[in-house]
Amino acid sequence: MVSNATAELSHFENPYQVAQAAIQQSVPPTLWAENEQFVSGLRERLKTHPLLTHPLLSALQQGRFNCEQLKVVHLEYRHAIVEIFTDTLLAAQLQAHQLEPRLMRGSKLYARFILGLNLFDEYGFQPGSQGGSYQGNPNHAHYLLFEQVLDELEISSTERENYAPSQAARVLRQALESVYHDLTSIVALLAIAEAAVAFTMSLRDNARLVGLTVDTGFYKCHGFTYEQETVGCDDFHELGLWYVLMQAITPDRYAEITNLGDQYCNLWAAFYDAQLQRLEETEEHHFEGDRDIPFPIFTPSIEKV
Repeated sequence: MVSNATAELSHFENPYQVAQAAIQQSVPPTLWAENEQFVSGLRERLKTHPLLTHPLLSALQQGRFNCEQLKVVHLEYRHAIVEIFTDTLLAAQLQAHQLEPRLMRGSKLYARFILGLNLFDEYGFQPGSQGGSYQGNPNHAHYLLFEQVLDELEISSTERENYAPSQAARVLRQALESVYHDLTSIVALLAIAEAAVAFTMSLRDNARLVGLTVDTGFYKCHGFTYEQETVGCDDFHELGLWYVLMQAITPDRYAEITNLGDQYCNLWAAFYDAQLQRLEETEEHHFEGDRDIPFPIFTPSIEKV
């Protein structure tokens, strides 16, 4: 016979699966089926985008970027999305109120719950409990772990503050910030960003090849294909975001969100182009024999945005 205490604990097991089921049940069955079909098509469309086979990925995997060049790539990545990733998740949690009163009362909490699991991971919490409390450490928040990578690259606080990001990095960041008012757009772009894990995975490869730490810290949380290899939960995060999108979207917005996703992928591709162009320009200088030309990290002539 199952004790009352055991039965009570069972209500808190498998939170991702429980939240996904609750989200689905909050949407009328016919609409859910239509939205599920749309999202499935959107995910298949993403798989065919040139972004996922961009030559920058192979350049990183081959270790073509040296430490000095990786400073630029990390600073660009930091500006484009790392700094604002949790901001964007919090915007999605706030805008979940848009689900009501169109859907059943309380439906916003199902979305916020599954987004909250993503945030907990980003904040430095880990599954499990000890002493009746959550396990976690704010110093293990993923953004702070990324800052530790910059420490290892010997990028000073002043250099970080004064860095002038490329136009491609600024526009990529603005693409997320510009949709903070709309739940459907936020979760669609976040899901695409999670799906584009190939960049972080390739960046991890190059970091390892130049001797940076990848078996602890940020790259222990990001840059893997399989969850058993990492302390992060990226696959669950991506799936959770697709579920919230299936909860939030309506058929009249299918074309709009498809176009938005295409545009966001194109902006990522432009961001990749910018990183690869810097590398190729430096390699061209080296080929010509001018091996003392440094990789351009800072551009004082461009005003900081």
